[in-house]
Amino acid sequence: MTAPIHVNSEIGKLKTVLLKRPGREVENLTPEIMERLLFDDIPYLKVIQKEHDEFAKALEDNGVEVLYLEKLAAEAIDAGNAKETFVEKVLSESNIESPSVYEGLKNYLLDMETQDMVIAIMEGIRNKDVHTKKEHLSDVAEDGGEPVEKKGSGSSYFTEDESDHLSDVSNDDDDDYPFYMDPMPNLYFTRDPAASMGNGLTINRMMFEARQRESLFMEAIMQYHPRFASSDVQIWRDRNHTSFMEGGDELVLNEKTLAIGISQRTSAQAIEELALELFSKGSTFEKILAIKIPNVRAMMHLDTVFTMVDYDKFTIHPGILRIGGSIDVYVIEKGDEPGKVKITHETDLEKSLKDVLGVEELTLIPCGGGDAIAAPREQWNDGSNTLAIAPGVVVTYDRNYMSNELLREHGIKVIEISSSELSRGRGGPRCMSMPLVREDLN
Repeated sequence: MTAPIHVNSEIGKLKTVLLKRPGREVENLTPEIMERLLFDDIPYLKVIQKEHDEFAKALEDNGVEVLYLEKLAAEAIDAGNAKETFVEKVLSESNIESPSVYEGLKNYLLDMETQDMVIAIMEGIRNKDVHTKKEHLSDVAEDGGEPVEKKGSGSSYFTEDESDHLSDVSNDDDDDYPFYMDPMPNLYFTRDPAASMGNGLTINRMMFEARQRESLFMEAIMQYHPRFASSDVQIWRDRNHTSFMEGGDELVLNEKTLAIGISQRTSAQAIEELALELFSKGSTFEKILAIKIPNVRAMMHLDTVFTMVDYDKFTIHPGILRIGGSIDVYVIEKGDEPGKVKITHETDLEKSLKDVLGVEELTLIPCGGGDAIAAPREQWNDGSNTLAIAPGVVVTYDRNYMSNELLREHGIKVIEISSSELSRGRGGPRCMSMPLVREDLN
């Protein structure tokens, strides 16, 4: 029987994958809060959902079992009778300073069916849906000292006539902010909050506050869902760290080797910590290639500039290489003493990959053909962010036509999906998918 998580490569035939269908959280973006929530634009919900459904169908048509984060999370919470526990965890990480607001939100969420509650947390909770009788000192002043109820469309879960805490009074700077709990529009990039490797996974502490709550859902799934909790899935690294790691930087080259990006969102410290965990917990992994990429938004993760598409082929964005083609690669292996690692610095990525893959020849396929205009344009739209569903078979965005044609010229079967709205979140097919089970390579 195959373990519920089993991923020993980037290219083994994909059997089970975790997705998140974009919901109203992407429509809850406004120009004022886009940057805060790590978006450059506001997707059109109707179209982004249609494109995502096309993505899911392309996977299903190729024999992949598609699971959805929002459904698994609700099932897990119910199975573990953990509704109140989960709500308290979410609220504790949502910067709720007011005790009255905290209690009101808690009651508001616990009154919902679990699936509706999970979706509401993901979409964000607007002030108008959960309101207080006395939110501002001005409510008192405007009525000659008597409390005035704030008007709103939702049910009121705050019934105290008087406030016991000064923090119950809104700060002036936040008076116009529409949310008690921020939406999570990045959730459709399921790759980042957690990443499968071997028969286990990392549940990640993410770099930016806007995304840190996302891994709570995977934590609950692993803890409570019968599909996973009963199978002793190994948690190589949990979310309770001070160093940061994100799944877009985590690539499984084979059952013995990982490639992990030292990037804008994954720290060198986190990679070394993971290496020690893997080496001490009896995993099959013996090496990590820590690859240093530019610390910029356009190249936020390793998989935005580098992905594996076949036994001996990778996509790559030429912009990560120095003149002459070099790049910093740190080979991490088990040290001679317990709790120590050995690190070797290399600068020839192609040679490093040949060594760990055991191949004599290797092809690095440049995004946009390496053209001075096409390469950065298509990389911005995730031309290098391919999802391999079998050796030599990948899913890509249709808009990156130069990169896709080059893949075909190298013998890769390319399955294109629509991408006018999906691409606005700055992530491609690999970003939008968390493989749970892949077949082992021969």
